[in-house]
Amino acid sequence: MKKSFSNKVTIALLGVTLLSSCSDLFNEQNIKSNPNAVTDVDVATLLSGTLLGVSMLHEDTDVRISAIWAGELNGLARQHQGYAEYIVSSQNFSWSPLYPAASQARLIQSKADAVGDKWTKGVGQVLEALLIAKATDLYGDVPYSQAFDDVKYPTPVFDKQADVYTALQTTLDNAIQNLSASAGLAFATQDFIYGGNVAKWKAAAYTLKARLYLHTGDYAKAVTNASTGISSTAGDALVPHGTSQGVDYNQNYDFFRVNRAGDTGFDGAYLPTLMNSRISSANTKTNETALYNFYFKTGITATGSLDPNVVDGAFKSTAPHPILTYYENQLTLAEAQSRLGDTAKALAALNTVRSGLSGGYINGQTLSTTGRKYDAYTLDDFAPTGLANPTKLATVQTAMLYEIITQRYIVFLMQYEAFNDVRRMAKATPLVQLPIPLYFGAQKPQRFIYPQGEVNTNPNVPSPLPDQFTKIPIFQ
Repeated sequence: MKKSFSNKVTIALLGVTLLSSCSDLFNEQNIKSNPNAVTDVDVATLLSGTLLGVSMLHEDTDVRISAIWAGELNGLARQHQGYAEYIVSSQNFSWSPLYPAASQARLIQSKADAVGDKWTKGVGQVLEALLIAKATDLYGDVPYSQAFDDVKYPTPVFDKQADVYTALQTTLDNAIQNLSASAGLAFATQDFIYGGNVAKWKAAAYTLKARLYLHTGDYAKAVTNASTGISSTAGDALVPHGTSQGVDYNQNYDFFRVNRAGDTGFDGAYLPTLMNSRISSANTKTNETALYNFYFKTGITATGSLDPNVVDGAFKSTAPHPILTYYENQLTLAEAQSRLGDTAKALAALNTVRSGLSGGYINGQTLSTTGRKYDAYTLDDFAPTGLANPTKLATVQTAMLYEIITQRYIVFLMQYEAFNDVRRMAKATPLVQLPIPLYFGAQKPQRFIYPQGEVNTNPNVPSPLPDQFTKIPIFQ
């Protein structure tokens, strides 16, 4: 791990590192700074810059690769066609700006401690957990315990993934404790996610804990934490976007429409096939045509091509992008309850998501009223001959699980959690999986490859180096 990952990195350097696409992303004065003038950074400015980094890392190339490898998106040209053929090397991946941003989240905590500010420290801990969770979910064993002190640990050890997960739960527990403090310093001006709402950050921490417990198969703890997590769509952690190119465009729009139109698309992807099969099914309680049209639009890059909807849908320039949401929280609750055998509670959680979709809400936007229907399910709908059991699974539990994981797959488009789900389902019991076909060859990708920069500089990199088809430990 390079020394530029240390806590000495100022927000000015973070800004230069993060803006790899020459984009400001957010036109806020407290984010911008003069790299020649800044020698130290106050915690408020540091928070803005770190939020910027976290936001960009939820819309970056790694997320696109994960969407391709989950079968949701297809790579059609240039480098992304290679990703669709599962051809990658260590040169394709980088831990910058992931680890620099995580280092800034740790620095927020140190600066907050210096002024006795528990609220801002708690937010810093949630941001740290989001970033390290992404690292370990995509790579497996990663540096964490020694990651943020390059003086003492210039070549940090790679912690076992199980230990990283345990440490992340502790980090989030500490975040919740700090966010539960009776007082702290206000940070509304710097917080473009929640506007300084401490209660929303606390709920988000619980939702992230539930996500991580779902990954490790601890369904009882997933239920406990999701039950205290994001409680409505008003609590969604969404990245705001605007209409200015190079300033605040949605980064998917910037890629799909401006910089790399035609490199990726939905022709040949499994997601539109899945959604079309649901639209044409005998399920009279569901019509996902509106959501289909929200995601996809025909003929933008070429006649007849099935493209990301960059015009009036999910990927227009102003579209907010999800980090953690109420729908994820409820679908985590639904899956965990179903796997624990409580189909009634699982159904209740699933129906809350259907109710939200019925009202047209998704990630801060509103679906068309045309082709939008999500009537509440009953348990009978998941019987072997039920209308919500298209594959005729033998039990209500497995049929409901199929519907839950299908809904997760659909609403997680362009979130790397979809790739986590695809890999996780091969291990979770009871075994229920979507029939996602391969784009190429005979093996599904299971992980990202350790970056070449890390291989060159850190002797603690796992040996032999795992390839992209080697499962990460928690999903083995």
